[in-house]
Amino acid sequence: MNELEVERQIEQMVRFIKQEAEEKANEIRVSAEEEFNLEKLQLLEQEKAKIRKEYERRESQVEVKKKIEYSKTLNEARLKVLAAREAAIQTVVKEARSKVREAAKNPNSYKKMMQDLLVQALHKLREPTALVRVRQCDVMLAKELLEPARKQFAASFGKDAPTLTLDQRDFLAPPPSGKGDDGDEAVSCSGGVVVTSADGRIVVSNTLDHRVHIAYEANLPDIRGKLFGVVAAGAH
Repeated sequence: MNELEVERQIEQMVRFIKQEAEEKANEIRVSAEEEFNLEKLQLLEQEKAKIRKEYERRESQVEVKKKIEYSKTLNEARLKVLAAREAAIQTVVKEARSKVREAAKNPNSYKKMMQDLLVQALHKLREPTALVRVRQCDVMLAKELLEPARKQFAASFGKDAPTLTLDQRDFLAPPPSGKGDDGDEAVSCSGGVVVTSADGRIVVSNTLDHRVHIAYEANLPDIRGKLFGVVAAGAH
């Protein structure tokens, strides 16, 4: 074999090796691109899943916040309504106290009222002796009423009336000042009596203010119904 043939074979071998290398390189490049695209797709799906999860979490937080805000607003509205209703009811009670006080200013009607209140208190006390407390301004009136009250008690209930003693040291609160101050309510008495047993252990309050309070508690459902209407069962 001459030199020319040797060179030709070498060139053929070189071309063959080069072709094999190029084909192998193409295979590697195609495989790398497929792996890259697959990994990219997986990463993309993972990120999408993270974004969806984060969105759902935030959406859930927004919904929870909305519910909390709604509940808070609803409760505030309910409290305002309740406060307004209570204010309206207290206005009615205040008007009732005012009318009772006006009635107590009439000497004739107040005298009859005091005697009835005393008899009623003695019947509730159910004791053989009783200590009668009144306002200091009612002491003279009370002295006049002790015996008539005992006679009314005996006639009404068909039994001996208890022995009565008028307390002339410890008086009930004085009449309201008439200024209309809220604090005046707690430190005043519109009239009436308080009777106690001889040992002081049993106390029956039958003052006009206490009677208004009893009437208020007993008639509160009716008062609410007349002021705000009757709420049907199951209604919100």
